[in-house]
Amino acid sequence: MKVLAINGSPRKKWNTATLLEKALEGPASLGPVTKLIHLYDLDFKGCTSCFACKLNGGKGHGKCVINDGLTTLP
Repeated sequence: MKVLAINGSPRKKWNTATLLEKALEGPASLGPVTKLIHLYDLDFKGCTSCFACKLNGGKGHGKCVINDGLTTLP
């Protein structure tokens, strides 16, 4: 099992990041792999409304086809 925490704040050492780190301590003590991801470290554009993820039968159906910093996330 993996537990991800995603920090959307630009501040990596302030309140939100601190709370997420503390929240990950519980699951980490029980064994699962935990990871804190800072969105501001990633190069991503967000949705461009290309609708490739919605085309039935298309190779991108159900997932984003834009290759950016979010592609490598589990």
